[in-house]
Amino acid sequence: MSSKARAKTIRESEVYRVQLPALHEAQMEVLRGEKKFNVLCCGRRWGKSKFAEDRLIHPALEGFPVAWFAPTNKILNEAWESIKKVVLPITIRKQEDKKIIDLITGGKIEMWSTEDPDAGRSRRYKRVVVDEAAHVRHLQYAWNNVINPTLIDFDGDAWFPSSPNGANYYKKLFDFGQDPLKPEWASWQMPSHRNPFLKQRVIENMRTSMGEAAFSQEVLAQFVSAEGAVFRKINEAVRAQRQTDPLPDHQYAFGIDWGRRKDATVIAIIDLTLRALVAMERWTNLEYPIQKERVRLLWHKWQPISVVAEENSIGGPIIEDLRAASVPVKAFQTNNASKAEIIDDLVIAFEREDFALIDDPVLISELGMFEAFRLPSGLIRYEAPAGQHDDTVIALAIAYQALGKAKKLGRIVIGGLVRPSAWGNMAGR
Repeated sequence: MSSKARAKTIRESEVYRVQLPALHEAQMEVLRGEKKFNVLCCGRRWGKSKFAEDRLIHPALEGFPVAWFAPTNKILNEAWESIKKVVLPITIRKQEDKKIIDLITGGKIEMWSTEDPDAGRSRRYKRVVVDEAAHVRHLQYAWNNVINPTLIDFDGDAWFPSSPNGANYYKKLFDFGQDPLKPEWASWQMPSHRNPFLKQRVIENMRTSMGEAAFSQEVLAQFVSAEGAVFRKINEAVRAQRQTDPLPDHQYAFGIDWGRRKDATVIAIIDLTLRALVAMERWTNLEYPIQKERVRLLWHKWQPISVVAEENSIGGPIIEDLRAASVPVKAFQTNNASKAEIIDDLVIAFEREDFALIDDPVLISELGMFEAFRLPSGLIRYEAPAGQHDDTVIALAIAYQALGKAKKLGRIVIGGLVRPSAWGNMAGR
């Protein structure tokens, strides 16, 4: 009798039970928000491995092929031992050397080490788990070139459970889940204490035995900035209320960073009266005529006294067209020196805590990862880490210049309001 026929006979004659662990409330919170691609950034002992096993096994119980990827053979072996025990009652064949399990449901579980970044190529899966994804070497290549294509046949989904590991490609995947422009992605940051079975005393002992950076990363599940990180006190700055419409008697400024395909176009809208970023428009994959029309409509709505846009590359022609449409845009030429100047001004504002931000996940992430590098000449170069973006940071820094100019001209705070009369036409110069 073939294994397929035997499986059919077993299914028809007997009932088998698979015991999966009950999920705690934080795990249920994640489950309720799952999407096609799910990035789960966890502190130690939160329960990500058991949760990931649960997510992997369910489609296998329904008869689908699934796969588990791990960064090393050691980590893979630990998961293999755990999963094979769970599905033992419904296993009809197990290949220890290849790490493949066939189930009586017709489902199949395959497990791969990404020490070979091409592992799993040409397979077909309903669901994949990329365990400890932040620690997978060549994650970008493995995901885009090998793993993601395995989901095409079954329109499958993916989970990326991991502890964080600095500003690498896993951080970029996490940011996808925070980005409203990527609706198929979801991400969660789950510190260790969200596991209700961990005692607070244990967590506090970890705090005292680990360095602050290690505790933030391994327990609080935070993406710890590199040594060259530029902005501090970011969380302290997140205290502004988002505005959907301009407030009476308030003055506004726009900063624009252009993009189209890989980069986003971002408009940072600052309330000069409140010294705060109060709105941010962001979009990708829009033709330039549509982008120009959006800028024109936003200008009419907010009536900013300053509109400054990056001129480099594509910016020049767009600015000229906007001026022709009576939108008074001032061009900003980005080079190493001018970029350093506007970033330095913004850094000082954060240090002094006299500027506020709305809680925009993409902006907060890009600010946290923004870095400084010293050039051989001794000058400082500011930029996002390789593979990441800084569109929101540049737009914010450009917009902030209007606030700085107002202050230098002595136009700030008369009864809490900005009085811009002496520089009202600045944007057109």
